[in-house]
Amino acid sequence: MKSKISLYIGVGLLLFGSACKKALDLKQQGVYTSDNYFRNETDAVTAVSGIYSLLEEEDYIGHAECTFDTPSDDYWRSGDHGEDEAIENLTYDASNAAIRYPYKWRYEEINRSTNCIINIPKITAISADVKNRSMGEAYFLRAFGYWRMMLIHGDAPIITEDDYAKQLFNVPKSPIEEVRKQIESDLLKAVDLLPESYLSTGPDRGRVSKGTALGLLTKLYMYWEKLPQAIATGQKVISNPAYALAANYADNFTRANENSTELLFSIQALQSVVQNDFTVYYIPRSWQGYGFSQPLQGLANEFEANDTRKAATLLSVGDKVDLGDGKGLTTFTADLSATGFAFKKYAVFNTTAAGGGVDHSFAVPLMRSADIYLLVAEALIRTQGAGAGDALINQIRHRASPLLKPVVGAGMTQLIHERRVELAGEGERHQDLMRWDKDKIVDIAAIYALPVSKAPIDQSKTVTFQRPKNYYFPLPQVEIDKSKGVLVQNPNF
Repeated sequence: MKSKISLYIGVGLLLFGSACKKALDLKQQGVYTSDNYFRNETDAVTAVSGIYSLLEEEDYIGHAECTFDTPSDDYWRSGDHGEDEAIENLTYDASNAAIRYPYKWRYEEINRSTNCIINIPKITAISADVKNRSMGEAYFLRAFGYWRMMLIHGDAPIITEDDYAKQLFNVPKSPIEEVRKQIESDLLKAVDLLPESYLSTGPDRGRVSKGTALGLLTKLYMYWEKLPQAIATGQKVISNPAYALAANYADNFTRANENSTELLFSIQALQSVVQNDFTVYYIPRSWQGYGFSQPLQGLANEFEANDTRKAATLLSVGDKVDLGDGKGLTTFTADLSATGFAFKKYAVFNTTAAGGGVDHSFAVPLMRSADIYLLVAEALIRTQGAGAGDALINQIRHRASPLLKPVVGAGMTQLIHERRVELAGEGERHQDLMRWDKDKIVDIAAIYALPVSKAPIDQSKTVTFQRPKNYYFPLPQVEIDKSKGVLVQNPNF
């Protein structure tokens, strides 16, 4: 039987600026399969665009994946999702909906990517440049799907091209070492095939580049404890002006950031066509958002005096915001948040169009060059000793504010601080703490055991971290059941 492929072409094209008709106005043009769809260059580009469209899924990158950082000492989950509360408190089980939701979308990303990897090479009516770029994108996006599987679940099923040929999709988990090798293999291919960069305007803006693949490969090596490889790979990002830091930290979190060289990977959307759920979830409810994932006082306290990243990252009581509604500046008040804070870096509003409201054209950063600077600095400290990462840390600090005192002889304490304030709210804190705990650099259980006040309301957050159980989340129980014994649950669940 031939396998059908779901391309979601309309949404995929929207991510790169195309127009759209209402769904009911569309006429069915035929049923396509993997065997008869991939005919020419346009088909290849459209199929790859259909992979990108998954980044907008509310139950994937759009929101659900963000939930996995809520146990950290930076967040109060807020919102009205009971499943998120269980993730935050590490009291979840394998039936938790927040664990189930993104699982299928990671494999949908892997599925669509593999379809492209198998079929694009068969196309003859395509230029070499577009073919190489499209294959590189597919390899990267498949690696990203497996990357999220590895971070969240550890061991995970790997479905190969040979499995697709045999229509064999119910396969057992592979050990995490094999998952890492799969990610590395795909990323190395992506590095070879992807262009260095794209024009800052036009239909290709927002596509992944060679720097995107190098950045994720650097992160993979850090989690793999291959520190020399992380240094060598990350330096290729740091030394390339095509991936330079933005002039100002706050520039990464404005509408203009879609053209930023610092954004190695981002979610691109289009106002009035595609809702950017990632952004909406962070904005207070009375400001047309959902009010989830609110910063805690401890995160606010982490910022040094004169660190402009605090004002760019957090909305605090008394701050003024232009909601674009024609009413001038609106004050952020205590009743807008359970903690007294919201993430300003995602509270982006359309101040140029009539009616204002949430800016859905804001490019949400998923990976920035600054992350790679700090990972290389960390790897240098851990391999060469305190002070080896000073130059890179100071580039990040000086960009934040010339008033910040440069570090001298910085060790892991300074590095951990810098990653916390630089990447606050970007989904790194919980994973950072877990990998440092595994290397006995921090004691994550002790950090999470500290009571956290969520002023101004009288509540507290205390998370009990159990080793090794909480290093990874269980596979969704429904997937275990459907596999009829092929999938085996992670230990301790």
